[in-house]
Amino acid sequence: MLSLRSSVPLTVLSGVLLVVASCAAVQGSAALASTLFDVVSPAGVVAWRQLFGAATLLIIAAIARRLGAAGALLRRRPRGEWGLILALGAAMAAMNLSYYVAVRVLPLGVAATMMFLGPFALAALASRRGRQLIGPLLALLGVVLISRPGGAVDVAGLLLGALAAVALAVYTICSGRLGDRGGVDSLALASVVSALLLSPIAASHAAEPTPAAWAVLVVLGVVGISATFLCDFLALRLLGARAVATLFALDPVIGAIIGVIFLADALSLGVGAGILAVAGGGALTMLTATSRSRAPRPETDRGAGAEGAEPNEGVSGSGR
Repeated sequence: MLSLRSSVPLTVLSGVLLVVASCAAVQGSAALASTLFDVVSPAGVVAWRQLFGAATLLIIAAIARRLGAAGALLRRRPRGEWGLILALGAAMAAMNLSYYVAVRVLPLGVAATMMFLGPFALAALASRRGRQLIGPLLALLGVVLISRPGGAVDVAGLLLGALAAVALAVYTICSGRLGDRGGVDSLALASVVSALLLSPIAASHAAEPTPAAWAVLVVLGVVGISATFLCDFLALRLLGARAVATLFALDPVIGAIIGVIFLADALSLGVGAGILAVAGGGALTMLTATSRSRAPRPETDRGAGAEGAEPNEGVSGSGR
């Protein structure tokens, strides 16, 4: 039987396809969620999506550990690890809420581009050489093109996208540090924290969904969080954190494509060029900023604690 690890080309191809599938799951679920906004508010969609996603992740964590869910989750943990779990869950809740509200007023590609500024900004802050500023400057140009397209983009939406980027940056830092200490069960716990924080919103919007909407919310939790988590988890093992973080620059591009095809988003030439500039600048920034170390931290908002990953490698977060 042909092993993924025994065939370098197959390993690379499999890892790339997993990242593409992950990006498509994130952006596709956001597009699907936007179709519910006339029935369920964005806040309600986020809250119920997170609850269903957290439940699925608990099952995944239990299977991964080959233990009962309680045995995996309630083991003794250092106080610092609990702090990271709480911070990660809070960042996840803030990121999801601000991003989905932004999707209601912004084209999907623009919202995804704004949120992508979070992990790329962390890489930019790590830049120490002049040539490492090329990526940030290119992305800055992209943001200017997006935010000044002749009034076609909602300013409040851009601010929400920026808030999602800040939350994603915090999420990325906590996710990387937690990945060094815990595994799948730690990130599942963080997802539960996020769901608990959003539970008052879920309760207040419980009467909104129709039966069909409930089915879509379950799909959003399974696809938008759990499927993304699995794809990122496997991609990290196959490619390593640096390659995966770089490939996440596909997020805004895939978001723009999905938005145009399925949501009839209208993107001007300037906005389209801005999305490509941010994606390219982010990829270049991550490449140059992580070239000095085998332990890159800047990644996207999704993913898993990479049990079995190389020591000191960063871990991407799960669940936008």
